[in-house]
Amino acid sequence: MLTDEKTSGIDEIQMVVKDEGSISINPLHTNEEEKRLVRRLDMRLMPVLCTLYLFAYLDRINLGNARLQGLPQNVLHGDPTGVLFDWVNSAFYFSYVLCPVPAALLSKLCPPRRWFGCAALCWGLCSMLMATTFNFPGLLVTRVCLGVFEAALSPCTPLYLSLFYTRDEIGLRIAIYNGVAAVAGAFGGLIAFGIQTARLPIANWKLLFIVEGVPSVLLGFVALALLPNRPEETSMFNAKEREIALERGSRRTRADVGRVLQRKHIIAALIDWKVYAAGVMYFASNTAFGAISAFLPTIITTFGFTNAIAQLLTVPPYAVAAIVLCLLQYYSDKLRNRGAFAIASSMLGAVGYALLLAVPSNIHARYFATFCVTSGTYGMNGAIIAWFVDNLGSETKKATGLPLLQAIGQCGALLGSHMYPLTEGPRYIKGFAVNCSLDLLAALIAAILTMCYQRENRRRDIQYGKPDPNALVDTSELADKATDFRYTP
Repeated sequence: MLTDEKTSGIDEIQMVVKDEGSISINPLHTNEEEKRLVRRLDMRLMPVLCTLYLFAYLDRINLGNARLQGLPQNVLHGDPTGVLFDWVNSAFYFSYVLCPVPAALLSKLCPPRRWFGCAALCWGLCSMLMATTFNFPGLLVTRVCLGVFEAALSPCTPLYLSLFYTRDEIGLRIAIYNGVAAVAGAFGGLIAFGIQTARLPIANWKLLFIVEGVPSVLLGFVALALLPNRPEETSMFNAKEREIALERGSRRTRADVGRVLQRKHIIAALIDWKVYAAGVMYFASNTAFGAISAFLPTIITTFGFTNAIAQLLTVPPYAVAAIVLCLLQYYSDKLRNRGAFAIASSMLGAVGYALLLAVPSNIHARYFATFCVTSGTYGMNGAIIAWFVDNLGSETKKATGLPLLQAIGQCGALLGSHMYPLTEGPRYIKGFAVNCSLDLLAALIAAILTMCYQRENRRRDIQYGKPDPNALVDTSELADKATDFRYTP
């Protein structure tokens, strides 16, 4: 339902109006009861969402592994320049750029378990159908469809998690979720290595698409059965747990609740310059993200390794990136600071690309650089999403702003898909230089956003006074512009 009316919030929470902008909360539960609920949420939500993303990401990046298993020779007529492969790889991002905003808005009106479950069924089928393609158009179409259905997962997940986790908790959960992409990169390399050494009547690349597509279909049914709907709707909670979950979901901010969309908050997100600034940062990190997904095995082969060993050597950089991402977001949650960690991540990525440019012959230094690149890229992505989950204020503004900045960012993945043509190997100077420059740009934008948020917080403190940290801020009308709302710098 699209509305301009102010939503009433959650009646079950005992609240006392303090002033125009904030509401005091009467505690309804003990810390131990809340910790017990968080543990239960972690055991129920995170395994399902992370496993969904694991196989979604495998289905997205397995094209890079299939490239070394004969796909260009069988489907793309050899593709001596690599141009056809680049277009097939980027086809995913064409739809992934266009679909996130409408997908996220629609997801707010749909029961989450049905939304995520049906999306997984569809992208799993698309991945399996890639094994049946025999020419360039067929492969292109399946990749476009894969992007459509995967756009129903990652752009919608931060909003879904924000229904259950507080601002002090969500950064680590988003990091764990995003870290699955790094695990998928490592896992995908192991699967590709195992399949490449197999001797079966079916082509290795076809087997790869089938092996990584079937689990997504099965997980669709798991999501339909296990994922909870919104806290006020799910049967997962008993009465006490529902009461705690509803209070947690509205802690510090009471926003538009339920299956409604606030038209004015959609417009507010569309005209907020900070969303577009974050989109440029996400563009920078996703340029590297898209390139890593498709070309990391190819880049490692330029170090002098065989195709099979290169598949295996993609595992450690991804594994380290997952650990670095979770550590960064853990301390980001603890310190309630996102900007510094976004800057550090982007600078780490820039150092990696600088090494790849400056050290053309030292294999050990170049392989170390791949660790810097993957860790910096994944750390940056996680920091940006957690930052704007904190700072957009209302559900509708999050449902618009988060996928909008992600859509802008996925244009970077499109660019990344064309950054490393075979004709520029083995040095790939242009690709490394562009990625290094974009990481430095992202660090600059993160610094500007941090200063702007700090300045706005100081201005509101001076004009309206410092808000009670235990007060609930009503953002249902003004979103992040509410007088007692404070940004996470």
